[in-house]
Amino acid sequence: MQAYEAGERDFGESRVQELCAKYEALPKDIRWHFIGHLQTNKVRQIMPFVHLIQSVDSMRLLNVIEAEAARINRTVNVLLEVHVAHEETKSGFMPEELPEALALLPELKHVHVCGLMTMATNTDNMTEIHRCFRMAANIADKLPSGSREILSMGMSDDYLTAIEDGSNMVRIGSSIFGERVY
Repeated sequence: MQAYEAGERDFGESRVQELCAKYEALPKDIRWHFIGHLQTNKVRQIMPFVHLIQSVDSMRLLNVIEAEAARINRTVNVLLEVHVAHEETKSGFMPEELPEALALLPELKHVHVCGLMTMATNTDNMTEIHRCFRMAANIADKLPSGSREILSMGMSDDYLTAIEDGSNMVRIGSSIFGERVY
């Protein structure tokens, strides 16, 4: 509430249950962003109110979002998560898969792709972090004009590097709210 009272209206959450609980408890003019890995069986829970899903990592998930958005007759904003990190644990479209995914977008009437999201390799090697972010920025530059409004990259530990490399949206919850206690 302190961040809200200070004027912030965009908030992200990486867990569906927590997002739903916060949506119920907090003011309704908040623009909720889902930023974590989204399972297809959880899409229905957030679809009525989510402003932006930042982590669409597969065509299967994109199709489920389209079907659920069509069911409730709304259009939802999404970012395609692109996998540029040198880590198996990261998810997302491989860069070579994006053209095929983008070719199918005209068929999706209830999804608006606003851009890309990525996460850098988890390392202290700044050269590698820059490589990840620059690769994502280069891919974003090649997107169709209506699909490159947002480049979400950078978190609390690397957001300055991400901004330097072209990010126009960062995810810095830990810097604002502190480390999560699970």
